[in-house]
Amino acid sequence: MMPLAVLPMLSSISVSESLLAIITVCLVYLLMRLMRTKIPEGLQKLPGPKPLPIIGNVLELGKNPHLSLTAMSKRYGPVFQIQIGMRPVVVLSGNDVIHQALLKQGEEFAGRPDLYSSRFIRNGKSLAFSTDQVGVWRTRRKLALSALRTFSMVQGKSSEYSCALEEHISKESLYLIERLHKVMKADGCFDPFRHIVVSVANVICGICFDRRYSHDDDELLSLVDLSDEFLKIVGSGNPLDFIPFLRILPNKMMRKFLELNAQLEKFVNKIVIDHYDTFDKDNIRDITDSLINHCEDRKLAESSNVQVSDEKVVGIVNDLFGAGVDTVSTALSWAVVYLVNYPEIQERLQRELSEYLSAEPLFLRV
Repeated sequence: MMPLAVLPMLSSISVSESLLAIITVCLVYLLMRLMRTKIPEGLQKLPGPKPLPIIGNVLELGKNPHLSLTAMSKRYGPVFQIQIGMRPVVVLSGNDVIHQALLKQGEEFAGRPDLYSSRFIRNGKSLAFSTDQVGVWRTRRKLALSALRTFSMVQGKSSEYSCALEEHISKESLYLIERLHKVMKADGCFDPFRHIVVSVANVICGICFDRRYSHDDDELLSLVDLSDEFLKIVGSGNPLDFIPFLRILPNKMMRKFLELNAQLEKFVNKIVIDHYDTFDKDNIRDITDSLINHCEDRKLAESSNVQVSDEKVVGIVNDLFGAGVDTVSTALSWAVVYLVNYPEIQERLQRELSEYLSAEPLFLRV
C-alpha cells in the first residue's frame, strides 16, 4: 500500500524540481569525493575516527580538544588522522613519536600549514607564517639571525652592561619587579600576566625599535592590545581555513583579522621608514638598523638570488615583534604559575640566585 500512496506525490513533482534534486545529489556526491583524502600509492590510510560531512570531527573534539585527542590516541595509536572541517589533520601523540618528528625528521615537519587566513599576513610573505622552509624563507631566516647576532654585540649606553641587549632586558626586569612589588602591597589578589606582557613588549620595542615606553603609555598599551587581539583570533581557528565554501560569505572574524593585521603593519612600517631616514652605518641602534645594514652591505647566500627589499625588512621586524611578545610572555607566565604551585622549587631557585647575586632586593636597585 505504501508504494501506491507515494505515486500521487511523485506525479506532482515537476521536471525542474526533479532536475534540481538530481543536481543537488550530484553536488553532494562530488563534495564528498573532494573531501576524501588522496592516499599516495604504496601507503596506507591512517587510522582515526570517521568524519562527518563538511564539519569533520569537530564535534568529537568538544570543549577540551587536548583531552579528546589524548583519548583518541589510546584508541587509534600514537599517529592518527582526524578531519577539522574539510581538512585532514595528522595528530602525533607520545614522546617517542614527537621526538622522531621534530628532531630526527625536523625538516619534513618544519613547515606551517597552508591556511587561507595566513595568506593575508604580510600578503603571504610572513616569515612566521610561511609554508616555505627553503629558498626565500631560509634566506630571510638567515638574515634575521645575522641581524640578531650583530645587535647582540652592540655596546649599551651604560658601561654596567656588556651589550645593549643585556641593558634592555636588565632595566625592564628591574622595573617589572618594582611594579609587581607595589601591586603586592595592595589588598587582595592580582593577575601578573598583564604586567609581564607589557614588560616583554617594552623589551621587544627596545630591541627592535630602540624605544622604551612607560607602562602607562597609550601607544604601548594600544600595541599590546592589538597584538593580543590578533593572536587570539589566529589561535581561535578561522572556519574559512577549514571549510572553503564559507569564503564566499561575509565573515566578521575575517574582517577583524584583516583590520588588526593592517594596523600592526602600519605601526611597524612607520618606524622602519623612520629608521631608513635616520640610518647611520656607524651607529647601529637596534635590530631594525642591523637588518638595514645587512640588506645594504652584506651579500645573501650564494645559492640564492633572492633580494630583500624595504618591504621585506618591515615583514621581518613585524614577525620578530609579534613572535617575541607572544612566546616570551607566555613562557614567563607559565613559569610563574608553576612556581606558585611548587613553592619548594621557588625556594630552591631563590637560594641559587642568592648565591650569585647581592642580598639587596633587585627592586631597590632601580
